[in-house]
Amino acid sequence: MLNAYPQQPHFPMSGIGVGLRTPHYRDFLEQSIAVDWIEVHAENYFGEGGYDLYVLKELRQQFPVSVHGVGLGLGSARGYRQAHIEKLKHLVDRISPALVSEHLCWGAVAGRSLNDLLPIPMMQSTLDLICDRVDDLQNQLQRQVLIENVSSYVRYIQDEMSEAEFLAKLVKRTGCGVLLDINNLYINQINHGEDAMAALQHMAALPAGSIGEIHLAGYLATEDCLVDNHGSCVSDPVWHLFSSACSLLGSDIPVMIEWDTDIPPLPVLLDEVKKARQWRAGLKDEILVPL
Repeated sequence: MLNAYPQQPHFPMSGIGVGLRTPHYRDFLEQSIAVDWIEVHAENYFGEGGYDLYVLKELRQQFPVSVHGVGLGLGSARGYRQAHIEKLKHLVDRISPALVSEHLCWGAVAGRSLNDLLPIPMMQSTLDLICDRVDDLQNQLQRQVLIENVSSYVRYIQDEMSEAEFLAKLVKRTGCGVLLDINNLYINQINHGEDAMAALQHMAALPAGSIGEIHLAGYLATEDCLVDNHGSCVSDPVWHLFSSACSLLGSDIPVMIEWDTDIPPLPVLLDEVKKARQWRAGLKDEILVPL
């Protein structure tokens, strides 16, 4: 079912943002921070009170907010918990975020949460399931939701299409949007030999406005694979892929710097924000790299 929810955010959001993390609360409350918007993990703000929610409500008065879900598990075989959606809806109604997003993944089996964003089989039957779930989520929230591509450490022999093809079909059938994670595209290219540029071209062929947000992050290189740990600066290959994304998709999509492990002082993130602005403006040759 193609939902008729508006693709434009309730509140205009553009430019470069960062993920709001606990170590930086005081910086944001006490200083003027040079970012255009902030993103939060939805589940951290499901409570009815407390300091986290206080900070978010305070900062909502200064910045557009993107609410990013990490625990719903849209592709879990036995479904998601209705209580989770109700908490998400309560948060969305409370702070009126510019964007709401979730992941193209599963994360629970036999009644137990595995606390991970696990890849789904890219099959027609799975597409039908995810379309039903996205329809249900958008109907309950009464707004468009962005679905993010994920990093993967396995692929299924039953796969019938690429992740980009899957997302394109999902957008056309449900009217959802895409949260395009550039780091995840690169990780899957290295881990599985997938073509990140081909994925970007699939995204570029979607209706205008389908790509609602872009994520940039760092990865961990191991002997076996790249791990999407969000614990370092954005790598050069990901910056170059981001530049290609800007050329193909336009340079007006909101972009966020993710950093979730080994969280550094805020100025380190703000340096990444500056780099993102330069790469998006085509000024990458002017970026100063410390010796």
